[in-house]
This record gives sequence, C-alpha cells and structure tokens, in this order.
Amino acid sequence: MMETELAEIAAYKKEISKLKSQLEQCKLLSDKIFEPFIIVNQERDILYGNPSACLLLNTPKEKLQTMKITHFLKVVPSHILQLQEEKIETDGIVEDEWLIQLLDGELKHIEFTGYTYNAQGHTIFKLKDITLERSLEREKMMSMQMFLDVFNQAIDSIVIYDRSGIIIDSNTPFCQSLKLDKSEVVGRNITDFISESSLGVWDACFNQVQAEGSSSGVMEIKSYAAELKVDFSSTANIFNGFYMCILKDITEKSLIEKKLMDSERIFSELFEQTMDAIVFWDQNGIIFRVNDSACRIFESSRESLIGCRISEYVAQKDERFYNMIDSFNRYGAVREELFYKMPNGQLKLLELTAKMHSSEGYNITIFRNVSERWRIEMELRKSEKKFRKIFEGSLDGMIIWNLKGFADINETGCNILGFNKEKLLSMNVNKLLESVPENAVLLHEHIDQVLKKGSFTSVIPVKFEGGSTKYIEFSTRKNLYSGLHLTIFRDITKSLEMQEQLKKSDTLNVVGELAAGIAHEIRNPMTALKGFIQLLQGSVKEDFSNYFNVITSELQRIETIITEFLVLAKPQAVKYFRQNINSIMKETLELLAAQALMLNIQFEVNYQEDDLMIYCEGNQLKQVFINIIKNALEVMPDGGIVRVETRREGDRHIKITIADQGIGISEEKIRKLGEPFYTTKERGTGLGLMVSYKIVEEHRGWVEVESEEGKGTAFHLFLPMDRIQKEPK
Repeated sequence: MMETELAEIAAYKKEISKLKSQLEQCKLLSDKIFEPFIIVNQERDILYGNPSACLLLNTPKEKLQTMKITHFLKVVPSHILQLQEEKIETDGIVEDEWLIQLLDGELKHIEFTGYTYNAQGHTIFKLKDITLERSLEREKMMSMQMFLDVFNQAIDSIVIYDRSGIIIDSNTPFCQSLKLDKSEVVGRNITDFISESSLGVWDACFNQVQAEGSSSGVMEIKSYAAELKVDFSSTANIFNGFYMCILKDITEKSLIEKKLMDSERIFSELFEQTMDAIVFWDQNGIIFRVNDSACRIFESSRESLIGCRISEYVAQKDERFYNMIDSFNRYGAVREELFYKMPNGQLKLLELTAKMHSSEGYNITIFRNVSERWRIEMELRKSEKKFRKIFEGSLDGMIIWNLKGFADINETGCNILGFNKEKLLSMNVNKLLESVPENAVLLHEHIDQVLKKGSFTSVIPVKFEGGSTKYIEFSTRKNLYSGLHLTIFRDITKSLEMQEQLKKSDTLNVVGELAAGIAHEIRNPMTALKGFIQLLQGSVKEDFSNYFNVITSELQRIETIITEFLVLAKPQAVKYFRQNINSIMKETLELLAAQALMLNIQFEVNYQEDDLMIYCEGNQLKQVFINIIKNALEVMPDGGIVRVETRREGDRHIKITIADQGIGISEEKIRKLGEPFYTTKERGTGLGLMVSYKIVEEHRGWVEVESEEGKGTAFHLFLPMDRIQKEPK
C-alpha cells in the first residue's frame, strides 16, 4: 500500500515536472511571439503579458501582472465592456476595439480578439495597436471634410473631372458663372465650356498636368451671357485618380487693368499735352518729374528742373509764402498765387494748386501762368477807378443792372428815383416794376427795346409816392460788360416845362406883334362903324332895334377881343397897390350876378377872413375873375352852384378857388389850358384864359386846375401877399 502510494507520488511529481517543463517552454514560446497578447482571469486580473504586450502598454512585466485590465479601460464606457463580456460568455470569442489610456496618460486605439481557452474561464486577448491607422483615417476624414467645405464654400469656381475631361462634380460658383444648373454641367466634357480660342491653352495645360502634376494659366470660358476670362490652376490625382481645376473670374480685373492702362495712357497724354505746368516732388521738396509746359513756364530745361527745389524760383519769400507752406503742411493742400523769377530774369505771376500724397511718397503742384490776367486786372482796376469817378460824380443818374437784379446805382440816380440804395440793390427788375404799377408798361417796353436793339432812349413819365410826376429820360446800352446793362437817366421835367414855356412865349410874341398891328388897324374903322350905326339907328323910322342890338353886341365883342389883344401886345405900365382881394371878388360877382340869375346859377361864397390884403393891380385881377367865372357860367346852362372861396395858404400866399358843377375837363385838356388860342368852347378864342394866366404870372402867382369829368372843375389861384416874391412854383 505504501509502495503503491509512493509510486503514485513519484509519478505525480514526474508529471508535474513535465508540465513545468512544458509551461516553461510555452512561456519561452509566448515571449518569442511578436504579436502582443495578455491572459486575464475572470476577475480581470492580468495573469500574463508577453513582451510585445508590455511594450504596447508601456508597463513592465512585473507590474503588468499585478494590474487589472480595467486599469487601461477607463475611457471605455462600462456598457460597452459589459456587452463584450457577454459576447465572450455566449460565443466564446469577441472581436472589437478599445481606446485605452496608458499609465502616462497616452491614448491608444487597440484592436483585440478575445476568447476563453480553459475550464477556469481564462481569456486570452490578442492585441493590435491601430493608433496610427485611426489617426491617418481621422486626418483623411478631416482632409476630406475640409476639402468639401472649401469645395462648397469657395468663392472661386472648382471643377472635379476625370482623365477624359468628363466633369464629375462642380461647385455652385462654377454653375452660377455659366448661368446653368448643376445637372446641366455634371457629365459633360469640360472642353464644352471652354471658348475655341482657348482650347489650345487647355490642351497644353492638361498635358503638363499629366506630366508634372499641376499646371496653371489664363483662358476664356463660355458663359450664357458672355465669355469670361479666368485664371485657372489644375492639379492631378487629388483622390481616386480625379483631377481638380480651380478657376478665378478675372474678367473685371482684366477690365480694370485695361482701364488702368488706358488711364495711364490718358494721364501721360494729358501730362505732356496740358497747357498747365505739372511738377512732381518728393517729401524733401526735390523735383523728380515735370512736363513740357513746366519747362516752358519756368524758362528752363527738363534736366535743370529735375533735382532742384521749386522754391528756388520764388521771387520773394515773404510772410505770404511762409503762410502758404504752413497751410500746405497743416491741411495737405493749398491754392495760392505767387510771383516767380525765371532764370532769364523775367517775373511771372503763377497760380498754383498743390496736393500732398505723403502715403504714396510724392506731392504734386500744378502751375498756371496768370501774368497776362494780372496785367489786365491792373488795367481794369485803373479803368474802374476812372469809371467810378465818372459814375459817382455824374450829374445824371446811372444804374448798372440785368434781369436778375441791380449791381450798382450812383447817388444822383437815388435822388432822382427817390430810392434807398440798399433797398434798390436788394430787388430784381420784376420786383421793382411791381412796386411802380403805373409805370410798369412803359418800363417793360423800354427794356424789350433794349434787349432787341442793343440800345434805346425813351422819355417816361414816372409817378412817385407823393403823387408828383417826373418826366425822366432813360438811355440804356445793353451788355456794357459781363452781361450787365448801363442805363443813364435824367429828370427833364423842368427842361420840358421850359420848352413849353418857350413855345408859349414864342406864340405870345407872335400874337403880340399881330395884336399891335391888327388892333390899331381895326380900332379906327370900329370907331367909325359904331358912330354911323348910332346915327343910322336914330334916323330909321321902322323898328329895327333887334338888329341894331345884335350889331352893337357883336361890335362890343370885337372891341373886347381887341382889348385882350392889346394886353398881349406889350407890357403894361402897371402899378400895384395894397388891396383887399375880397372886395375885388365882390365887385366881380356883382357884375356877373344878373347873368347868373338868368342861368339859374347861384354863387356860394366863403371868405375865410374879412380882409385879405395883397399887393396887386385890381382891374387886372377883376378881369381874371370875370374870365374864369364867365367860363363857369357858360358850362352850366341848366343851372347850378359856383363856389367861390378865399383863404390864406401858409404865411405868404392867399388861395382863391372858383369851382363849377359843369361837365369837367379831361386831364389831357387841362395840360393845354392857357395855351394861345386853345379853347374848349365852340365860339371861344382861347385868349381869355391865356390873358388870365399871364396876369397871374405877372403877379408872381400860379394857377392849379382840378377837374373830374361829369362833376365839375375848380381853378385855384395862388397869389403872394407881399410885394416882392420869388418865382412861382
């Protein structure tokens, strides 16, 4: 029994020794296996890990065999680990990936295969490091995503095509540039969209892409609207053997470049052909470019100008010059006029405009020779001074104007027109005409004639605010200078009155000469006629009294006319005495009372004062009153009232008013009253009023007439109270 047990023990030990030997051999074999693997029990303790596994997990073998597998699976979700364990239990094998975290924190992608191999439930995990593959895949995915982002978001057109030129894909900008939908582009050959003139360029480029991998150039593609010029770059084998072409629309850029070239050409032509001097100079004031006009204006060659400072030509560097420099430095631009002295000693006034271009590194100054203008201005100023002296010192009114307004008026003109200078200069022509509606028509006619003929002269009666009327002669010349017209005007009212008086005087002289002869020749026969008529009247027995009365009346009328003629014939030796004008008027009214009664006319008398004493010749004034009152009686055949009034007019005159209720006199006829032989009556001679006016004027007085047609006429006689008076108004 003992021997049997001992034999079994010996056999068991031998078996154990054999197993240990086999185990050592297995370990030696596992250590030599290149692929990493680990053995894990059911508690997830790591029982063994070969050297490759230790290297993969970056953990020494001794430490690894003291750790659990879960130490490396912290970033793996627990439910994933649970699923993997369940799959091993049910299927005995599982294939999957872990993202493990090493002790130093490094992350690795591990591809593993796990399976159970013994009754104790031990699991062998064969491990494979796929970190690099996954990193490459991730980078590839990122590159693809980035490519897609660029492809879809790019502003430039992008086309993917194969070796035969068939378009595989294109982005939106390419389709938009062709005005086509994407479905109309994909599947077609790229040469369908290239203009015929650019096919050779594309073929050469494609050959270069195949040979060198990339190529670029400029070509034209056919758009729906027009041909577009594009800058393109083509690359081979971007993925799956496809080609990519990036196209940038440079049509506008080409147009801009062409415009720039045209602008440069135009600038060069203008620069050289312009009449103004153009000078470019740097920040130090040194000239580096000039045109031909600059050489002519500065009387210098191009070589002598380039390299010098333009300030060297300034004639006088005074305060004005330094103020200009200060303004230029402060504001970057300046406009001024300065005198420059040329190398030949000539002095020129130049107008300059300077502009600073500090960012571009240059400045520009444009010069214009205004010497001739300056000389003309000086002459004009001298001429203007002379004109101003004449303008302001003239006795005639002068006004400079155009249809927009008034430029100037001299003091004489203001006095004649009665306008304030500032007020007149603030008005235009239409506004002035609106302010004088009574004169607007004649003034408009004058202006129209000036604009048609270039010059025109007319006499216009101008009514003023006070009611007075002045006759003003306007003489206008069109476009005297700078579109302005000159009107010279003068008040000729007194001149016209003098002419009228001269006419009357000439007429009176003629009448007087006739009267002197006629009165003498007629009076003697008249005396004989009167005597014989009286004798005949006494000797005739039949009753012819009516005929004799008519003859006697007409002879008296002839004698009255002769008497009036004699008044006009020569100055009378008149003596003036201090008399009461009311008394003279009363005597006159008594003489005419019977005639008034016969015509049913009443006298309405108003003496403001009982005694109104003046120096006068009573009989002459009585003749004046008789003439005017008789006229009043004759214009009222149906009766009425003749109003007579005497009163003081100021301190030095009296006013006698004789007013009727007749048919009135028009304004045109009033102006002619007192002229020789002018009368409004059928049988009148016109001598009565003429004599009356003459008597009043000899008394140093004057007559005013007011009349309204249909209502009557009033004569106002103004006589001085003193013996010596000034000329009448």
